[in-house]
Amino acid sequence: MTARTLVLLRHAKAEIIGDDQQDFDRKLTERGETDADAAGAWLADERLHPDLVLCSPAARTRQTWQGVSIALAQAKPGGGAPEVRYEESLYFGGRTEVFDLLRTVPDTVRTVLVVGHNPTVSEVSLLLIPDAQYDGVDVALKTAGLAVHREEGSWSTTEPRAMHLIERHTARG
Repeated sequence: MTARTLVLLRHAKAEIIGDDQQDFDRKLTERGETDADAAGAWLADERLHPDLVLCSPAARTRQTWQGVSIALAQAKPGGGAPEVRYEESLYFGGRTEVFDLLRTVPDTVRTVLVVGHNPTVSEVSLLLIPDAQYDGVDVALKTAGLAVHREEGSWSTTEPRAMHLIERHTARG
């Protein structure tokens, strides 16, 4: 079996919702844009180039992915872009929908990046950690926070307590 890697990324810092603005349309702040770039640079430094990106269609998650993708492309020019799927369930759903999406990933995909929102991405990260590894530490992801999980096996068998937490990082630009 091939190791599969899941990277969970909470969107970068977003603007506060305005009176006439919908949450879905919130954009990144200047700091958020810088942190998204830093998240991409960190992924490149760690050689975590996704084959598939599952991204919420909200403005702030799309902008986060854009910053990440630019940093990844600069680190690996001509390295081919991953498939990107904008999934409404990453905005409107919760942790069950994330697990359902992961179970549909083909086994030819080695690394998946999920760009989403809290509390869902933090909850999924916590749920993935095997009982034997979990030591009670707070795993809540801050904005531009990343959690890297890895395990052998098929994506179709993704379930709670089934992927080791390899690393956590909060990107700051």
